[in-house]
Amino acid sequence: MKILIVCTNHDIYPTKSGKTGLWLSELTHFYDVMAKRKILMDIVSPLGGKIPIDERSMDLKDDCNARYWADTTFRAKLENSLTPSQVHPADYRVIYFAGGHGAMWDLPENMELQEITAHIYEKGGMVSAVCHGVAGLLNTKLSDGTLLIQDKYLTGFSNVEEALASFVSEVPFYLEDKLKERGAHYTKSMIPFMEFIEMDERLITGQNPNSARKVASKALEELFEK
Repeated sequence: MKILIVCTNHDIYPTKSGKTGLWLSELTHFYDVMAKRKILMDIVSPLGGKIPIDERSMDLKDDCNARYWADTTFRAKLENSLTPSQVHPADYRVIYFAGGHGAMWDLPENMELQEITAHIYEKGGMVSAVCHGVAGLLNTKLSDGTLLIQDKYLTGFSNVEEALASFVSEVPFYLEDKLKERGAHYTKSMIPFMEFIEMDERLITGQNPNSARKVASKALEELFEK
């Protein structure tokens, strides 16, 4: 059994000089839970190759971040991510979209990733995402033409969290609003930045960076304990 992890290649903001990209803990915390169960994981991105890291997420006081950042095998995966065309969807039981603001630019419009996601889901696999990674599910259509997220209960980075993070002027859209526009039932924690996940059958989503580990744990539970 394998898991496919989707990361962004996008690293620039429209006006801020700082770099965006992947939010590191949204990858490492999920990865760590799966690695402890010896589950094989591949990393894919829209363009393949190097995954940029959002500089604000480079928190190496976080033990998990520090451990993986020092791990040469893990770092090689980040430098050499697969392209969507290299992915065989039938090989994967779970797809996971990691976030970081970069994900808002290049994940929603990537048709190849949408097709991979729909294939995994329709073959009985699980779709999971955290924070801005949920943007990668906005336009995914199933084979009957309906949106994957329509009428599903899910979560993702909230408007309040976006405002508190002071990046409202930079983002191309509010994720919470877009999810609702697509007919999803959006839920969130009453307190911003608290760990919070939502599950709707084989769709598992986490609200913010603090929710990545719980998304992974829930996916494992569904895979092995049912």
